Amino acid sequence: MEPTVLGGKLASSLVAPLVKKLFVTGGPGAGLADRPVRLTRLVSFRGEQRTLGEREVRGLAGRLVGDALDSPGERPFPRDEETAVADALAARLLALGDLDMDDVQAVRLGHRELAARLRTAAGPWDGLSADAGHFLDSATEWACLHILEFFTRRSTFVARTLVEQTRGQTELIAKVDELITRVPRPDARDTAFERRYLPYAAEQYNHITIYGIDLRDSPDRWPLEVAYLSLEATGDEEHAATLPGERGEPERTVRLPAEHALRTHDRVLLRGDAGSGKTTLVQWLAVTAARDGDRVPYVLPLRTLVRAGTLPAPTAFLTAVGCPLTPPEGWAERVLTAGRGLVLVDGLDEIPAAERHRTRDWLLALIRAYPGNRWLLTSRPSAVRPDWLAGEGFRELALTPMRRADVTTFVRRWHTAARAPAYEAPLLDSLHTKRDLARLATNPLMCGLICALHRERRGYLPTGRKELYDAALTMLLARRDRERGMEAVDLGEEAQLELLQRLAYALVLSGRTEMDVATAEGIVERALPSVASAAGRGDAATVLRELLLRSGLLRRPAEGTLDFVHRTFQDYLGARYAVEEGHLDVIAGRAYDPHWEDVIRMAVAHARPGERAVLLRRLLAEGTPRLTLLALACLEHATALDPMVRAEVEARAGVLIPPGSKEDAKALAEAGPLVLELLPGPEGLSDAEAQGVTVTASLLAAHEPAGALTVLRRFRGHPSLDVRRQLVGTWGRFEAREYAAEVLDHLDRTDLFLTVETAAQRAVVAGMRPWARLDFRGAHTMADVLACTERPETVVELHLTDNPDPVDVGELAALGRLRCLGLISCPSARGLGHLSALSLEELMIVRCPDLSGLQDLGSLSLLSVAQRIPGTRLTECLPVSAPLKFLWLGQDATAATGLAGLSHWSSTLEWLSLLLTVPLTAADWSEIAGLPLLSRIRLDASMFPDGLGPTAALPHVTEVCFASVQGDEDLSALPARLPGVRTVVLEPAPGARLDTARYAALFPGADVTVDGD
Repeated sequence: MEPTVLGGKLASSLVAPLVKKLFVTGGPGAGLADRPVRLTRLVSFRGEQRTLGEREVRGLAGRLVGDALDSPGERPFPRDEETAVADALAARLLALGDLDMDDVQAVRLGHRELAARLRTAAGPWDGLSADAGHFLDSATEWACLHILEFFTRRSTFVARTLVEQTRGQTELIAKVDELITRVPRPDARDTAFERRYLPYAAEQYNHITIYGIDLRDSPDRWPLEVAYLSLEATGDEEHAATLPGERGEPERTVRLPAEHALRTHDRVLLRGDAGSGKTTLVQWLAVTAARDGDRVPYVLPLRTLVRAGTLPAPTAFLTAVGCPLTPPEGWAERVLTAGRGLVLVDGLDEIPAAERHRTRDWLLALIRAYPGNRWLLTSRPSAVRPDWLAGEGFRELALTPMRRADVTTFVRRWHTAARAPAYEAPLLDSLHTKRDLARLATNPLMCGLICALHRERRGYLPTGRKELYDAALTMLLARRDRERGMEAVDLGEEAQLELLQRLAYALVLSGRTEMDVATAEGIVERALPSVASAAGRGDAATVLRELLLRSGLLRRPAEGTLDFVHRTFQDYLGARYAVEEGHLDVIAGRAYDPHWEDVIRMAVAHARPGERAVLLRRLLAEGTPRLTLLALACLEHATALDPMVRAEVEARAGVLIPPGSKEDAKALAEAGPLVLELLPGPEGLSDAEAQGVTVTASLLAAHEPAGALTVLRRFRGHPSLDVRRQLVGTWGRFEAREYAAEVLDHLDRTDLFLTVETAAQRAVVAGMRPWARLDFRGAHTMADVLACTERPETVVELHLTDNPDPVDVGELAALGRLRCLGLISCPSARGLGHLSALSLEELMIVRCPDLSGLQDLGSLSLLSVAQRIPGTRLTECLPVSAPLKFLWLGQDATAATGLAGLSHWSSTLEWLSLLLTVPLTAADWSEIAGLPLLSRIRLDASMFPDGLGPTAALPHVTEVCFASVQGDEDLSALPARLPGVRTVVLEPAPGARLDTARYAALFPGADVTVDGD
């Protein structure tokens, strides 16, 4: 009952006098002598002013409650709860004296919140009915309405309210004055200018440009907002000590999206290799800040600023970078003074070393003069020492290489920005299957180069990737810096190549990817006399530092060491030097080493036609599948080659690819990940070859999951059941969600089981298109199983395999259309009888000891049991009311029962499979003979090693299958006892070789086959 409705039952003439009695009469004025005046000083039943006792309050509350019950109309609650409700209402009214607030604060709360405070202060009141509790709450609120009305009429209330308002306004005015003093108010000219500048900045920096390549039909600029990719930045962070004298925790590596670098720190030094995305990040921060309007961005490329000779003051920030807009006088200083600036200083490595200390002094002077702004400085890793700005409060972060998922995202966004969707999928396939290409695509610059060249050539990368590497090297070593407006580098492209390839070859020969700086200086020193353009540029250490800083190919992963930013450049340059020096024998002699595969392929690309032929014949001469396939992979790099050599390579490799069987596929996979880029299909392949390709790719998933997935996804629409089973069976080798999205959710599910082994796979199944057949392997609760089936009615067949935990399979009754159930190695499974509500047609039980309830499953037509059946007759455990057509008994199922009672199913049983480890007796055969509808029987050959024994005649059997046949069993008595047999199937034991002619002679009128031939 709402308070407004309750008002009809509680007359104001009753409530108002009660409220008036609860409080003392206030005097005139604002009540400032004892401010604030708490409610404890106002209530009349507390302290010296007590005029109303607890008994009187309870009496008033009782009268209110009684009058409500006696009023006309429906009673608000039963009469027998009158006393309890009255006591509860009195307790709440008495709680007024416990509230720590004054009347002004109470009025601010409102009647509902005040009532809630009284309920809390009085404590819970248990035992009331719902109607009585609702009445009590409504009565409390109605009383609070009158209490607040009483407060507002007190003589001191209005005066005290005005005093409170005056104090609040005074405090607010003081705070606003202080804020105005600290943050000068921009005038209208500043606001108008920012309305022009922010959209200009957002448009000016909203693009990505690739410098250093020639593209006729591809754009060299793309919208940044479409193509931008969030990269990861890492840094070391040390926890501060929590107590004086306590040591902080050791440093740990933190990872965060690069664009969040300034969210927790106002000053950041961001390092990254050439092409890692530093400038793109600067542009993105500028664009987002300009659009959000929370910061005013200034993009300051140092290579542009240093050309002016003097680094700019804030008033010249826009002029220095060529902004055509003219701000109001003093605008930049007002922005920075207010702490609204985002200052992005890009390219510390792009200015001469002598200028870097001057740049630091300039930057630090700005920071000290204008605190509260955000500052980002970018540099390549080797430009300055690690602690260069640590003492000034700068946090150091480093951009990490792109991961495979990042590359995929970049390629997709690039093609969206370039409006070239047709070229996206073929390029992704190449990046996932060609390992050397994938190793090249580890930063936005190289990914962009690959995308642009691929589109330029209408969906094909350069013939043999030599052209791609040449373009990349030219871009990195010379053109990129030159076209970005930087000063000419000291070393020319050819000189840099000569030095770099010597360093690369030394690493290749040593089998390493890192080199001591001292060793590298020695190599450069020996090379300098023969490199004319480098002579006179300084000593070896100076030249090496220049290579590290500007080439974009070398980096310093740790103090005193260097390596190539991409292993593929090391192999490419090392092979180039080896060919120039005539070291083909060295290269061919290392062909057995998988780490030399890319060196050999690049050597073929650099070699002359005659040298290529010699190298390829050396590979074929080894006669191993791996080197034969390596020779095949080299063909794409051999633009000119003796046709006979090419034909020989293709013929030798054609024997291996595509694999025609599982055995061939396993042998092919041993050749290593190189195979993935050579696998064909599915077009033009037979079903057996398609299955062989998928088996090969599956086996290579552990080494190259991305490449293997790319191959397998080509076959997701294949109709062959064997191919589809292979695709389902290899799920566990991949990340669950990705494989499900790329392959599983596209498969034709006909006759196909999906095996679920992990919690991650369960989570994915719940979001896929429904599967009718599921196999849960391992420990899964029934709740887990049911959670995977968002539409339970779609599941018709379910297997639980190798589940060690106690499970109640009766819960599966929720799968209303379940027809087939398999329980394999579930030792603690129970509750079979609860499945009688289902119309189960097929049940398989293997090593699940508890068979109680099995007899209740009267709808079964197929039953398989591979464990000991309790009792002395089959009919004591198996479902006697079930119309069994197929019965499969294995292991020691009949050790206790024999086949006693089997003839009970004489009117239905058509197929009997006995793979028992115990021999059959004459009584057992008699039970079999009592099955007139039996037409197919399967027997394990181990049951009668010394002959058939007392086998009865089975004239109705037309098909017989013998399992685990060794070949030396005596089956000569069978034809006479199986006169109606027309089909004989032999399943050989592992390693056994069977003579089909021998068995055909025993059954001259039957079709004899060996399973697996």
